[in-house]
Amino acid sequence: MMNPRERWTDERLDDLSKKVDQGFSDLKAEMKEGFERMEARFGERFEQVDRRFDDVDRRLEDVDKRLGRLEEGYFALNRTVWGGTCVIVAGLIGSGIFG
Repeated sequence: MMNPRERWTDERLDDLSKKVDQGFSDLKAEMKEGFERMEARFGERFEQVDRRFDDVDRRLEDVDKRLGRLEEGYFALNRTVWGGTCVIVAGLIGSGIFG
């Protein structure tokens, strides 16, 4: 024996499909209204945040340039130290201090 609840007819499936479709339509409408309210409330602040990020981008570009110059200075100092070390070692070897 079949329980009436276990029987799904095409009509019941169509009704369920309509309910699901309507639920999603309602949800989309609610979400759209919510986003519109949020944009109306925070729209100006979003623009301010965008401007601040543009500002931050410019500052980071400046920092990047300064770090590039610092890196160049480091490499120049490193070459100088190695050159000086080589000159000192060559001078010590040439003067016969080891022999």
